[in-house]
Amino acid sequence: MATLTDAVRNAMCNAAAGLFNNGTIEFRTSADAEVATCTFGATAFGAAAAGVATANAITPDTTATGGTVAKAVIRTSAPADAITCTATVTGGGGEFTGSNMTLGVGDTVNVTSLTFTMPAS
Repeated sequence: MATLTDAVRNAMCNAAAGLFNNGTIEFRTSADAEVATCTFGATAFGAAAAGVATANAITPDTTATGGTVAKAVIRTSAPADAITCTATVTGGGGEFTGSNMTLGVGDTVNVTSLTFTMPAS
């Protein structure tokens, strides 16, 4: 199995993370209805170290559409779907987790931390 150096992992991670500048994280139901959308800034992620980039501040959605979140879709500024992640309550094993996956109309949704990782192999 091939193993990537940190320099290669960082370059790949930075290139991919750059696609999300001014993009969004759209929280959706299992039927793909939008529940809430949070927005990345002009520079979505800081520079990668050891193949990991950490997101800069993400603007919360203060007027959620409401519904039960089943997944989170990271979208480019184009906008185009790029990465689909699982979403579960905390401890449920999802890539995105929260204390409650059922959101009401007008709820505020915050993403408090997010990392993007390019694995070594």
